[in-house]
Amino acid sequence: MANHNSYYDGAVQSISFERNGRKLSTGVFEPGDYNFGTDDGPERVSVTSGELNARFDGETWKTYPAGSTFEVAGGVKFDVRIEATTSYLLEYL
Repeated sequence: MANHNSYYDGAVQSISFERNGRKLSTGVFEPGDYNFGTDDGPERVSVTSGELNARFDGETWKTYPAGSTFEVAGGVKFDVRIEATTSYLLEYL
C-alpha cells in the first residue's frame, strides 16, 4: 500500500511504498532549503529530474543532477537546497 507524505507546508511531497520487500519513496521538491534526517537507517537517493544540492555535516555543498545517486548513512542530518522543481527516488537500505 502506498502512503502520501507532505513536508515543509507541502513544498516536499512523497509517496512511500514497498516493492519486492524493499521500502522506497518517490517524490518532488519545490524550490527551497530543507533539512532531513536518516533516523530510519541509511538511504540511497537517485535524482530523477532537476538538480539537488546537498550538504552533509556542514561540509561544502555538492550538486547532484538528474541521473545521479548518492547514499546517506543512518542517523545523519543533512541539508538540501533546490533551485527548480526536482524529483527523486529514495531507497531505504
